[in-house]
Amino acid sequence: MIETRVNRLLGVRYPILQGGMFWLATAELAAAVSNAGGFGVVCPYAGIDARGDAVENLRLQMLKIKGLTDRPWGVNLLLDVDLDGVLADCLLQEGARIVITAAGNPRRYTELFKANGIRVLHVVSSVKQALLAEECGVDAVIAEGVEAAAHVGFDEIPLFSLLPQVADAVSLPVIAAGGIADARGLAAAIALGAEGVQLGTRFVAVDENIAHIRYKQAICAAGDADTVVTCRKLVPLRSLKTDFFRRILEMEAAGATAEELRAFIGRGRDRDRRGQIDGDLLSGAASCGASAGLIHEVLPAAEVIRRLVEGYGKIVQRMA
Repeated sequence: MIETRVNRLLGVRYPILQGGMFWLATAELAAAVSNAGGFGVVCPYAGIDARGDAVENLRLQMLKIKGLTDRPWGVNLLLDVDLDGVLADCLLQEGARIVITAAGNPRRYTELFKANGIRVLHVVSSVKQALLAEECGVDAVIAEGVEAAAHVGFDEIPLFSLLPQVADAVSLPVIAAGGIADARGLAAAIALGAEGVQLGTRFVAVDENIAHIRYKQAICAAGDADTVVTCRKLVPLRSLKTDFFRRILEMEAAGATAEELRAFIGRGRDRDRRGQIDGDLLSGAASCGASAGLIHEVLPAAEVIRRLVEGYGKIVQRMA
């Protein structure tokens, strides 16, 4: 057993969180994680049609998961989307109990959520951000290193450097994210001061994830050098080295401006959907963490959690 403040805060058996992947964090995935003793997370855009209504989709995802599990689960709220205010209001209306905020200032909704009995976790990528989140009254912070998939912090701090500094700086429970895919990563995170972990890429390559099989297979086939950080003139982004991102690397090497990069990438997160849902790895984006080299097969979500917990126990016994 791994018993920390995160267990008590979230009401879970294991302090293992599933990342709130934009298009992919559906009720079915989150319920599978929660039912296995972890903490599942849904996203308002998960499983939505390309031009669907995010607010109605959030209501649908929350309704679905209530019928799939009686275990604790949460909602991921990105603070850099156009509908964040409407989505926040929807969370209040639908009785959300735990919200993970990211990609913005925690001052925005923390006080409102806390006043309505909602526990708030906030994703940070620096000590400065962690201190701000603590000042704003969040219940825990998720310290995300540059190894993570998708958008990463501008400072690009590796998790092993970031995590102990955040743990030293705040009194809140700290959850580690970025590059963790197995029991060794879990044990290392706990040793460095974390009281829980969040896994994103590992929960892409599971049976319950709606990601296209080509995307899952690409993750399983990736090696240690098959991800790359691009788009530093916009927001740094880690992905697989697909043709799409190789083209971005070429543009950056040639001195492309932020406007030129934005024009190539296109509207919103449509490229992400094309790669992750449609399986178009030529012209679509394929967000992926540096942990991909540790992932070799698609498994049930419950098996991922079982291996994490049992492997952690063996590591602790061996070290003892």
